[in-house]
Amino acid sequence: MSAFVLLELKDVHTHIGAYHILHGVNLQVPRGELTLLLGRNGAGKTTTLRTIMGLWQASQGTLNFNGHDMTHMTTPDIASLNIAYVPENMGIFSDLTVEENMLLAARKAARSNQMDAARLAWIFAMFPAVEKFWHHPAGKLSGGQKQMLAVARAMVEPRDLLIVDEPSKGLAPAIVQNMMEAFQKMKASGVTILLVEQNIHFAQQLGDSVAVMDNGRIIHAGSMAALSADPELQQSLLGLAL
Repeated sequence: MSAFVLLELKDVHTHIGAYHILHGVNLQVPRGELTLLLGRNGAGKTTTLRTIMGLWQASQGTLNFNGHDMTHMTTPDIASLNIAYVPENMGIFSDLTVEENMLLAARKAARSNQMDAARLAWIFAMFPAVEKFWHHPAGKLSGGQKQMLAVARAMVEPRDLLIVDEPSKGLAPAIVQNMMEAFQKMKASGVTILLVEQNIHFAQQLGDSVAVMDNGRIIHAGSMAALSADPELQQSLLGLAL
């Protein structure tokens, strides 16, 4: 594993009950870049993210993060390596306020006033709704505001890797644009990002590297720019033109 690669999956297989979902996934996530994981529904993208986080255990293969073999690590131990995960369902605690949701993720703070003020200001600049609704129950937020909270919560402490499953799903175009700008700022701050995304415009605007999945395998890996410039390759891999 080169110093350039932060996360590497080698020949990863995952079984869920009787079902063999991942069939030897090989994936590299370069340090400091935004990597897109694309593919049709059911290709195995979410299973790949959940396997990285230890929510499902790989039945074969290895997962290495920043020099750590995390193949058999538990989810809390994986998170302690400075990896944050935002699942597709966002995982928001609806009955808690926005402030309380953020505090739960701030492991170094027991109270709100112990959270890093400069970091909160940085987050508020990216996601003004988080500040605006700070004392409101998170369950009362709109879908877009919940997604902003989910990403903000993941970034309340500095992270080496941010993993997000379909951040633009179901969001209005203006919110999607806001989300894209936020990811650009996060990447500029040095965070490595792995995104599963269906919104091709979102992918094109943000992606440095891209991996395309089908039937539980990576069938293509390369630069997003090269994929964007090759309509025939897009058609063969994704059945669409970007």
